[in-house]
Amino acid sequence: MEILSSLTSGAIAGAVAKTAIAPLDRTKIIFQTSNTRFSVQGVVHVLTQTYTTNGFTGLFRGNSATMMRVVPYASIQFTSHEQYKKLLRIDEGKGALPPVRRFVAGSLAGMTAALLTYPLDMVRARLAITQKKKYTGLINAFTRIYRDEGMRTFYRGYVPTLIGIMPYAGISFFTYETCKKAFGEFYDGKKPTPFHRLAFGACAGLFGQSATYPIEIVRRRMQADGIYGPRRPEYAHMWSTAKYVYKTEGLRTGLYKGLSLNWVKGPVAVGISFTVYDLMQAFIGKRILDDT
Repeated sequence: MEILSSLTSGAIAGAVAKTAIAPLDRTKIIFQTSNTRFSVQGVVHVLTQTYTTNGFTGLFRGNSATMMRVVPYASIQFTSHEQYKKLLRIDEGKGALPPVRRFVAGSLAGMTAALLTYPLDMVRARLAITQKKKYTGLINAFTRIYRDEGMRTFYRGYVPTLIGIMPYAGISFFTYETCKKAFGEFYDGKKPTPFHRLAFGACAGLFGQSATYPIEIVRRRMQADGIYGPRRPEYAHMWSTAKYVYKTEGLRTGLYKGLSLNWVKGPVAVGISFTVYDLMQAFIGKRILDDT
């Protein structure tokens, strides 16, 4: 029942968080997969153009694929994190893990979730950066990508994803758990309020995404390659992609393009995700598990 509780809480947390920032997430992917220079005006232009061309629902294009991925991803990540914490807990009882094991538990949780849900992330990226005339929906995207580009396409960008998700998830979970631990120690065991949890989660998202953002750029470029023509040799591998982006677009405007937008949406999404998960766990534990 404990695992089912974690799965349910994780699914709801992921769905709420991603839906809240879906328009910004779509806009970020559009910039990441092109050589267009990033700017605040550019973000406003993309959002406005999307709304004018496709209406309000156009701002959420690709969100169905996002939900298909994020629900199992968040469920698996939060649940496996709880299980890895148990495996790594040697003599701490139910207290917080030591710092290194706290980081390892988060890293393993992120890796596990990414391994099991990556094809959905790839299709989500394709849906986000294309118009309806290219892919009419989730099933159509899966079918056409498989028919036109082959099964291996679903795993393009897979290596940088794993390389990026381990430090990202490790830093995120480590930061959030550390903030909660410090709060409890400072306030003599008092539990943080939802506002505090949002703040802790925001810090976790800010640190985690800032540290691993260039890998995100590389992953998105590899995922988008081949949509409108033959694949480019520059995007064949992780290292060649990183070198090409750096050479043609630079560090700040290439490998870190869109980071400022991520500083807005990332902390919001991670903060909401951690907060909703903790609140759902408390709700299920109090209202359901206690009654059984």
